[in-house]
Amino acid sequence: MAPPTQPLSINQGTLREQYDFRGFVEACVRNGITAISPWRDKVAACGLQEAARLIKDHNLRVSGYCRGGLFPAATAAERQAIIDDNKRMIDEAALLGCECIVLIGGALPKGSRDLRGAHTMVADGLAAILPHARAAKVPLAMEPLHPMYAGDRACVNTLAHALDLCDALGNGLGVAVDVYHVWWDPDIERQIARAGPRILGFHVCDWLTPTRDMLLDRGMMGDGVIDIPYFRGHVEKAGYNGCIEAEIFSAANWWKKPGDEVIRTCIERYRTVC
Repeated sequence: MAPPTQPLSINQGTLREQYDFRGFVEACVRNGITAISPWRDKVAACGLQEAARLIKDHNLRVSGYCRGGLFPAATAAERQAIIDDNKRMIDEAALLGCECIVLIGGALPKGSRDLRGAHTMVADGLAAILPHARAAKVPLAMEPLHPMYAGDRACVNTLAHALDLCDALGNGLGVAVDVYHVWWDPDIERQIARAGPRILGFHVCDWLTPTRDMLLDRGMMGDGVIDIPYFRGHVEKAGYNGCIEAEIFSAANWWKKPGDEVIRTCIERYRTVC
């Protein structure tokens, strides 16, 4: 496959331990990166208005904003508070010029075994915030997470489930395809084709074997077992032409390296592996 033509975006999670938001932006610009995907806590620490100014001053594309969702909760009051917070995040994303908000479903409420009930809470939460997102012109991208996260992080675990939500809820809701979470799925080719223009984000990293930590031991592209060009080919065939976003949570390795080295490696692997 030919080298990618879509812009490389760096997800701030890839450099989570090296930089605050200003440092992250400056490091990306210093290394020729033109697209980023910020994390909300880093933006908050910088200040929303200042973060927006930095993005504008450096003419950066914002491929996504991480992360919303997390709807299931034990009480109606808690669920409403989560909905209200997601609406605030939509307003922030509009100010920052984000192309989408990345959401994950959220886990079972503490002490619950009602997975179907959690699924309903996710659907209800999305339905509650979608009118606000449509009005703000900020698309929502549901990102299914690997099934190992179903109990403690995200109960939407397949692209098929995420697309069922899109079918039910309509315009303004799409999906983010993260190879780390979907590479194992034998139905993934059909589901990517089904997603079509509803693919709002394409995230890359690699699955290391053995994996020491499901959450914080992601590999740099090319260091693991995921056939990333296979996925890129299918999302492109489905019509996706947005950024290729490097999102690498790596507590023991990449988070400990100098940020410029990490960015340069992402660029090299984007050109040779993706």
